[in-house]
Amino acid sequence: MKTSYILFVILVLIFFIVGWFSHLFYLNEYSNITKESPISILTKEKISPKDRISENQILVLKDKIIIEMEDVSVASYLNTNSMDSFIDEGANGLEIIPKSAYDIQVGDIIAYRFDLINNLIVHRVIKISSDEKGWYAITKGDNSLFRDPFKVRFNQIEFVLVGVIY
Repeated sequence: MKTSYILFVILVLIFFIVGWFSHLFYLNEYSNITKESPISILTKEKISPKDRISENQILVLKDKIIIEMEDVSVASYLNTNSMDSFIDEGANGLEIIPKSAYDIQVGDIIAYRFDLINNLIVHRVIKISSDEKGWYAITKGDNSLFRDPFKVRFNQIEFVLVGVIY
């Protein structure tokens, strides 16, 4: 009985591996997919920002890259480590001004003002809700263990990050 169980497990693993490699071979050889496919079977899905720049807005030329988008500004960042490894000192952020709270979604990275700090805080939105004062977001630095201890109101938000250039 033990031998048949081991044989069964080995066969299942072989079928899984063959299927996995067949899928990768198909994607590489026979499909028109040109997207990169990072391979990971042991990680869980994390929240991602809203996709605000479509592929047809990015023009890659021989000597430059053009992103066709209106009202974008460039930001630089201090070395606070709160958003490591996604954003760090030396990175260039592309930011837009949100027009309403509906422009913000969970996963977005926002730059907002907090009364006790002179600089903008740049953190990821991990929750959106409302209370007696209206709409608010809960934020957290990607490299922080804990969420920020206060609610961020829409009037505090100055920018939404739409891209990072390293």
